[in-house]
Amino acid sequence: MFASVIIDQDTKALNKVFNYLIPDGMKIEKGFRVIVPFGQRLVQGFVVEVNEKIDFDLSKIKQISSTLDDEPIIKSEMLELMKFMCNKFHLRLTSVLRLFVPSEIREGKVKDLFVKWASLNGEIDIQSFSRANVQKSIIEELIKKQKVLLAELKKNFSVSSVNSLIKKEIIKIELEKQIRKPLTIIQQDKKIELNDMQKNAIRSVKGEGTYLLHGVTGSGKTEVYMNLISNALKNKKNAIMLVPEISLTPQVMSVFKARFGENIALLHSSLSAGERFDEWKRIFSGDARVVVGARSAIFAPIDNLGIIIIDEQHEQSYISESNPRYDTFEVAKFRAEFNKCPLLVGSATPSVDIYEKTKTGEVKLIEMPTRANGKELPKIQIIDMMNELRTGNSGIFSTQLIADLSYVVNQKKQAMIFINRRGFSSFMMCRECGYLAKCSDCDVNLVYHREDNRLKCHYCGKQYRVLDKCPNCGSNKIKQGAVGTEKIVDELKNIFKDVKIIRMDNDTTSKKNGHEKILQEFRKSKPAILVGTQMIAKGHDFEDVTLVGIIDADQSLYRGDYRSTERCFQLITQVSGRAGRSQYEGKVDLQTYSPRHYVYKFAANYDYKGFFKKEENIRKTSVFPPFSKIIRILFAYYDENVVRDELKICYNKLLKVREKYFDSIIYMDAMKSPIKRIKNSFRYQIIVRIKLDNSDEIENEIFNCTEGNLKSSVFFEVNPESMS
Repeated sequence: MFASVIIDQDTKALNKVFNYLIPDGMKIEKGFRVIVPFGQRLVQGFVVEVNEKIDFDLSKIKQISSTLDDEPIIKSEMLELMKFMCNKFHLRLTSVLRLFVPSEIREGKVKDLFVKWASLNGEIDIQSFSRANVQKSIIEELIKKQKVLLAELKKNFSVSSVNSLIKKEIIKIELEKQIRKPLTIIQQDKKIELNDMQKNAIRSVKGEGTYLLHGVTGSGKTEVYMNLISNALKNKKNAIMLVPEISLTPQVMSVFKARFGENIALLHSSLSAGERFDEWKRIFSGDARVVVGARSAIFAPIDNLGIIIIDEQHEQSYISESNPRYDTFEVAKFRAEFNKCPLLVGSATPSVDIYEKTKTGEVKLIEMPTRANGKELPKIQIIDMMNELRTGNSGIFSTQLIADLSYVVNQKKQAMIFINRRGFSSFMMCRECGYLAKCSDCDVNLVYHREDNRLKCHYCGKQYRVLDKCPNCGSNKIKQGAVGTEKIVDELKNIFKDVKIIRMDNDTTSKKNGHEKILQEFRKSKPAILVGTQMIAKGHDFEDVTLVGIIDADQSLYRGDYRSTERCFQLITQVSGRAGRSQYEGKVDLQTYSPRHYVYKFAANYDYKGFFKKEENIRKTSVFPPFSKIIRILFAYYDENVVRDELKICYNKLLKVREKYFDSIIYMDAMKSPIKRIKNSFRYQIIVRIKLDNSDEIENEIFNCTEGNLKSSVFFEVNPESMS
């Protein structure tokens, strides 16, 4: 018997299958991890096929040295998924396989956790310990509690006395496996009476296929999700539920845990190594039947899926923008088709791409146009900040927003302030000579963080001391750029001195369970104001939030990206939906310097269909996705000359492809990336825009032009979320 093995080393040269002989008596199946001889070394590999015969010179075949597991660690479904992803996203085999197995398991860094329990070894005559008071107390404790953690026993009593009783075999020690569970704030399961709209949505998801649940914020989509998962469990099936942000998992987990108990497992990047190891094993063994998590949870080793749900489908975080690059929706679609189960995606503001698919019938549309509690969506008031300047207000907050915040505070309610920029100010610049503080490793401005009194790079994490004078000309006239969350909090604390002001961004949530702690603190504080970035914009459900303030709404509008208006509309709608979710009426103050832009007109009326029609017309006329396909090939390397030369080589090959498909290629050019350097790697890119006719064929030919012995890291993206 022979095994086809993929070596666990992520290099272009090893992106193929190697054949090995299976020694007699060695049990090996597809999905096993093995140790194999490779050159002069022994390396780890994954078995992807087992064959009785191979068309190869047997004298050159080496045999497998050993196995690392007692059973296959990668299931058959995932091996099929590997083939799909490598073909669809032009990825390397090992890059994909590593998505399926946590590094804690691959690298053997984490093991099962066992704890020691102490108990009495049979009947004990306690009177015989009348003089040994400490030992007598230990025995009395064990009689009372039956068994006690050994560590706890040694903490509460003399270590030497405990050890003496163990040595005399009066106390016996037993090992017990302990599951490291992520912290979950458990709440009571609310018995919610479904309305007709929710019942119709549940009935509409039947059989295979992709469904879009287009429901306004507060329409009760989560309850629909939970009922569909319950139905799957009743039919002896399992489920995956994806959320876009780690900040949403505490709330979703608490609701789901209340409904589904120990059937739930959680997977996301903020888990500790031990927690991820144990949760993955619970899923693999079948002990957990519902997986909740961020993007990576789509690779959970769960069998027999009955439904896959992607909440907030429009979110950018579902597209992986680091190696390996993939689209979670496409992966979920493959798994749903493999398991012959429905894929349900939900959003109040679905992406233009997926809504277009509902018109062709590729995706079935389910609508929930009103809030579950029957209340109106919060009124959005558009505030012209140019007018504020004309009346003498040059501050961050409009007079209307301050007045509305004061009312909320007096009513002992809560407010949210959204600004999609963290830190205190976006840059530091010399007013005299124009010097701008930039990262030495990345071509980006440094952001001032006053809390740490440091300048930070938001791309590589490098930190620098704050400028007190210009290093170029010596001037002390230092200007600060646009405000971020820190500055907003600072200003609010000066205005509302006795009100709880809480900040939620990447800086405040970086510690273990940071999201949970902030959300819990906000939930129990009244009055309170929560200031945050995108992570406060969606999914959260706070009964006492009656006001949302949107600072600098224009920030996402002018990004030079064909999706900028779509993202602006989505953010406004999502963050507005945090207000007025219970019996209290909600309001939104939207501050803008471009009040007459069409996106605000549609957003103020929650008119998704009107916005979609406008956006669809613009993209159809200009031939942008979903009416074309954009391919980006990004080259990155520490030597700029190498990057430039290799880009030219590939571009010259692409000229032949353009000549062959001249009528189908709308645009093609090579250029520096907008951010030309990150982590000391110079970045150049080729952009190709092609018509949809025979686009797959052209895409493959374009990809083939990037093949070869290149020093640069080359990333191939289709319809990238970011062009920077």
